[in-house]
Amino acid sequence: MPERRTVALVTLGCARNEVDSEELAGRLEADGWQLVEDAEDADVAVVNTCGFVEAAKKDSVDALLEANDLKGHGRTQAVVAVGCMAERYGKELAEALPEADGVLGFDDYADISDRLRTILNGGIHASHTPRDRRKLLPISPAERQGAGAGVALPGHGTATDTDPVAGPVEPVEAPADLPAGVAPVSGPRAPLRRRLDGTPVASVKLASGCDRRCTFCAIPSFRGSFISRRPSDVLNETRWLAEQGVKEVMLVSENNTSYGKDLGDIRLLESLLPELADVDGIERVRVSYLQPAEMRPGLIDVLTSTPKVAPYFDLSFQHSAPDVLRAMRRFGDTDRFLELLDTIRSKAPQAGVRSNFIVGFPGETEADLAELERFLNNARLDAIGVFGYSDEDGTEAATYETKLDEDVVGARLARVARLAEELVSQRAEERVGETLQVLVESVGGEEGAYGRGAHQAPETDGQVLFTNFEDFAGLTSGEELSVGRMVEAKVVGTEGVDLLAELLPGSVGSLACAHSEEAAR
Repeated sequence: MPERRTVALVTLGCARNEVDSEELAGRLEADGWQLVEDAEDADVAVVNTCGFVEAAKKDSVDALLEANDLKGHGRTQAVVAVGCMAERYGKELAEALPEADGVLGFDDYADISDRLRTILNGGIHASHTPRDRRKLLPISPAERQGAGAGVALPGHGTATDTDPVAGPVEPVEAPADLPAGVAPVSGPRAPLRRRLDGTPVASVKLASGCDRRCTFCAIPSFRGSFISRRPSDVLNETRWLAEQGVKEVMLVSENNTSYGKDLGDIRLLESLLPELADVDGIERVRVSYLQPAEMRPGLIDVLTSTPKVAPYFDLSFQHSAPDVLRAMRRFGDTDRFLELLDTIRSKAPQAGVRSNFIVGFPGETEADLAELERFLNNARLDAIGVFGYSDEDGTEAATYETKLDEDVVGARLARVARLAEELVSQRAEERVGETLQVLVESVGGEEGAYGRGAHQAPETDGQVLFTNFEDFAGLTSGEELSVGRMVEAKVVGTEGVDLLAELLPGSVGSLACAHSEEAAR
């Protein structure tokens, strides 16, 4: 029997890319490939690139070059680029980076196994030719679901039955004899998915693409127009993840507040969230990527009052000065954003809020920057990302004539970043004395034991560090501190954005029992 070909997936960028990598992993393993963790142990290294901003693109190129350096020194024979940067630049990337043996777009994902075999066998697969993916679906959201059957949507399945929202759909059979750990996550429908780590947290795609036309953003051009996944697909994938030991699911897309608009119900997220929270084994549901201009009272109510749904608001403010926001083709201002935050906290005082901001946008004045600082000083955000403006290919803002000098942008970035660091530390200190439900993510090692509260998303926000975890070592299996458990802890101090907390006596086993009883009822 010939030796199985090996493949390593190197993932850069956001949680959406992580979901795409797990789909590619499922497809490859189902077709006989052996997945390995390190590129040096793989026949082919597949780099899932990010194409969002210059720094992310540089990281993607560096990862491709690093993988290429392995060729001739070990097992690695080929390096292949996939993901957003590959989709966005295609042939241009292939010409600029001959070290990549293949540049594949989203349309190649369904045939990823054949593409990699061709490349490994010395064949040439034509590099992806970029196109504006917004033009692949109808302008009207209501017409997209039926028209999207032939459009590659990573993380979406092809339907097999009658969906309660989308109606009758054609069956597609899953491959037979799937390897252990690989499953069609939506019943017998694609996509396949194979988890690439053993963490108790996993992302689930709620939708793909974006209909907004922010002048600084190129994402819609290579991710396409907005299209929702069917609720049944999202639910079935969540059930499958729970069977794999996942305790927290994070719903991701380019804009979760638009979910359901192409399915005829803009309030579909409000009805889906309680169903996801009821999935057996799931302890927390988190929603990311919310647009402030699209927040509605009903959604705020569900996010702040539904058991097991985190009162967490990842709000894309980007700025707060009205003139800058209009130049970005966005809505709102400082006072309206503060009113939104007041509304949220009136319903859930412990709610977590994070956001990203762009400074140095074309035309931004000192008065605009001061207005942003006024917002930040009053917003009490738990996590703040700050980016300096840079031109992005194909965006409207790149054509603006009122550009600021790079030195000015850099100085403003440093100024706001310093303020942000100070403010999130202050916000962390405000949480001293709070009691949090914390999902344990690590026990032992150099950092001791830590997890995350409801106000802390994976990767982007801070953590909760347990100060007394050793007191819970060696207890019975029902009471021991272990990865994936939901525990109660009281915040006693801070380290920057991270919280120091004491595990409460009796909480380690009792929360698990309480959740089991709730599920039984």
